[in-house]
Amino acid sequence: MRIRIIPVTPFQQNCTLLICEQTNKAAVVDPGGDVDQILQAIEEEQVEVEKILITHAHLDHAAGTHNLATTLNVPIEGPHKDDIFWIDGFAMQSQMFGFGPVTKFTPDRWLAQDDTVTFGKVELQVLHCPGHTPGHVVFVDHNSNQALVGDVLFRGSIGRTDFPMGNHDQLISAIKTKLWVLPDDMEFVSGHGPKSTIGKEKKTNPFIF
Repeated sequence: MRIRIIPVTPFQQNCTLLICEQTNKAAVVDPGGDVDQILQAIEEEQVEVEKILITHAHLDHAAGTHNLATTLNVPIEGPHKDDIFWIDGFAMQSQMFGFGPVTKFTPDRWLAQDDTVTFGKVELQVLHCPGHTPGHVVFVDHNSNQALVGDVLFRGSIGRTDFPMGNHDQLISAIKTKLWVLPDDMEFVSGHGPKSTIGKEKKTNPFIF
């Protein structure tokens, strides 16, 4: 699996285009906005998008979901159903984060711990990692040793838990019990900022002890 990062929205959220190199099929993770840029990247890569995946329903990760799914005529998978609070609150989020009008979406499939999602010949494991939001999920590709962790974990930091429904203890527990057991050399893409590895963060992240 190859990953192309497409920074979107004023929050520079790492929307990602996941590409199955064997089949040229693809999935888009977290289309938070700037849908034209996402469509341009899809055209440049000359791939066929099979589905949209959502880690969590904060607007910078999900505001473009309905638009992109409608344009591409593809299903939406994720997040976990516990994030319905945030989807139902899109209008409130628009005011909170300074977005314009946003159309809500209903996933074709809610995701849960240890579900799998597929596109092309790629299979991703789903980890439910609440704390930043109650329904946050992480996508892990064990074959290519890569993960998409959304706003759970960053290089040198962790996700905020001061938003409604955030829970710091849940977040730390999810990181320790579900991410730290992954291989140390596994590279991950966060929702914002640069990549890192599980092992580096286990050794150096000052927010987890």
